[in-house]
Amino acid sequence: SQANFEEDSQNQPAVGHWKTLMPSKGSKEEPETGCQDARGVDETQSTEQLNVSRLRSSSVEIREKGSEFLKEELHKAQKELKLKDKECERLSKVREQLEQELEELTASLFEEAHKMVREANTKQAASEKQLREARGKIDMLQAEVTALKTLVITSTPSSPNRELHPQLQSPSKAVFRKGHGRNKSTSSAMVSAASQNVTPEPVSHECKEVDSILFAEFQAWKESPTLDKSCSFLDRIYREDVGPCLDFTKQELSELVRVAVEQNTLTIEPVASQTLPVVKVSAEECGGPKKCALSGLPRTCKHRIMLGDSGNYYYISPSCRARITAVCNFFTYIRYIQQGLVRQDVELMYWEVMRLRREMSLAKLGFYPSEM
Repeated sequence: SQANFEEDSQNQPAVGHWKTLMPSKGSKEEPETGCQDARGVDETQSTEQLNVSRLRSSSVEIREKGSEFLKEELHKAQKELKLKDKECERLSKVREQLEQELEELTASLFEEAHKMVREANTKQAASEKQLREARGKIDMLQAEVTALKTLVITSTPSSPNRELHPQLQSPSKAVFRKGHGRNKSTSSAMVSAASQNVTPEPVSHECKEVDSILFAEFQAWKESPTLDKSCSFLDRIYREDVGPCLDFTKQELSELVRVAVEQNTLTIEPVASQTLPVVKVSAEECGGPKKCALSGLPRTCKHRIMLGDSGNYYYISPSCRARITAVCNFFTYIRYIQQGLVRQDVELMYWEVMRLRREMSLAKLGFYPSEM
């Protein structure tokens, strides 16, 4: 703007500097010169005012443009700042989320590690328990197999085992075979060929004849041995022998005894063994040495039973013990057959089953040896 002003001032003609070439000859020329001077001054003032107004307008315009430029720059800076704030907020949220996920992952890893350790300890304890039980069962089965080979497998028609057949012995040397009850049960056979008060008589050989119906049922069961009492073979024995033999006066306790015998969890021990430190002193004892818990009659009880791991002991009379052990002997033998431990002819196994059924019948009728 200053350059424009200088150019305009240089281009304007000079006013009021006319040089008189000739002297004036009267007063008529003087007024013309004064008018010319006044006009030049007016023109100069108007030009200056015009230049000042131009300068003012240009400065205002520059100021407005500068203000608009600054406003635009400020607006851009504010936008960029908002974007950066949003980006910082987003990154902060991402960091918090990552930290939370890291904490949760660490906690879950520790929890999973503790869980795996607990499961490993539990499995190890269960495996050790199963190993101990398996070893115990192996030892027990080995003892049972040895006893079975001695008492059952060695008995043949040509050379019968005299311990299995007391009637083949002389009355003075007659002994009673001990059974093979599990879980510390001391089961034994009940039948004697002669009583102590009867005069010994010559031993007579028995005559035996196979019943076709019973033998057919036993053969069918032997093809697929099972302890399910729904089969015809066991159903008949339950109805005719096991049920009546375990039918005592105390019906509720009789049912518990039957279930324990079927599950092989019945324990019979002499009363004298209660003084041993292994017997639980806090166990509940039903009946007493002078009263049978099964019959409810006043009898001298030399043994007591425990059903499973209940810890409850029940005193039983010799007659009740004879009936229980007769049933235990039967179940022990058919378990041997089911497990494949008996290597005999089918007919010999059949007669052994019939002998055990006869023991249950005699025990139900009240016959039992004096050793009971």
